[in-house]
Amino acid sequence: MKAQKVRDMDENELKHQLQEMDEQLFRLQFQMSMGQMDGLKKIRAMKKDRARIHTILREREIAGATK
Repeated sequence: MKAQKVRDMDENELKHQLQEMDEQLFRLQFQMSMGQMDGLKKIRAMKKDRARIHTILREREIAGATK
């Protein structure tokens, strides 16, 4: 997911997206531990997307506090 796409979403959408990502990440990590999945690329990409969303939420929080 690109940063611009994340910036276009509103706060509620971002929080909902984060919740879905957390659930999916849990499932993927569980599959990895059970040996059912062999690729790390999906997990790494999801972690980066989560970090992007957290960063943008934090930027908005800081911008709201300064106004």
